[in-house]
Amino acid sequence: MLESLYFGTAKPGGIVSPEEWTAFVKDIVTPAFPEGLTSWQASGQWRKSTGAIEYETSRILQLTHEQNMAKEAAIQRIMITYQHTFQQDAVMRVRSPACLSFKG
Repeated sequence: MLESLYFGTAKPGGIVSPEEWTAFVKDIVTPAFPEGLTSWQASGQWRKSTGAIEYETSRILQLTHEQNMAKEAAIQRIMITYQHTFQQDAVMRVRSPACLSFKG
């Protein structure tokens, strides 16, 4: 499974700093996905419930993993933890089947 999670960085009173993002990945994501991950910064926008368009810096987290209940629960915990920690309305999730292989 290929998961792409999109995290906004605007929060009441400021933004999610690079240090806060690094700590979130280290403390919350890495224990659930120690086999590896990729993240990068992007520019994003989304429509708020008021209809206004919000422009903000985003973080994208990409994970590849086997499809099972433990990984599903881990993804849900990551999303909920980020929302609560950084006062976010939502975290966007895109899932796709994937064929994984490594050449070592």
